[in-house]
Amino acid sequence: MKRLPTICPSCSSKLEIAELHCPSCGTTVRGAYPLDRFAALSGEDEQFLLTFLAARGNLKEVQDRLSLSYPTVRGRLDRVLVTLGLAVDDKSSDKSARKPDVMALLDKLEAGDLSVDAVLKTIRGETDEPDD
Repeated sequence: MKRLPTICPSCSSKLEIAELHCPSCGTTVRGAYPLDRFAALSGEDEQFLLTFLAARGNLKEVQDRLSLSYPTVRGRLDRVLVTLGLAVDDKSSDKSARKPDVMALLDKLEAGDLSVDAVLKTIRGETDEPDD
């Protein structure tokens, strides 16, 4: 089965639906409509999600139905959740990659809890973000 393209082949941006057409009556609707989040799933991830739903979320049953190891099933579930925007990718959410909350740092600076030097170092990533 052909899948709806979701990424622009020229610039890799997300595509939007611009026109819908009814073959029965000839009506055409034009506009800018974002794609459904499920359209971003690969065929493999879509099949996994259907299996997961049929198993009513029982990972052991998904493992048995797909003949996969438990860690593989967990990994695929995590991948589907990230793709659907329901979870954060752990690889990109480690503390070193996290941006500091600049407004919180400025509030602490104004309250006298941090020095200008400490705030600048934190923003530059030279030190970990200070604890509350």
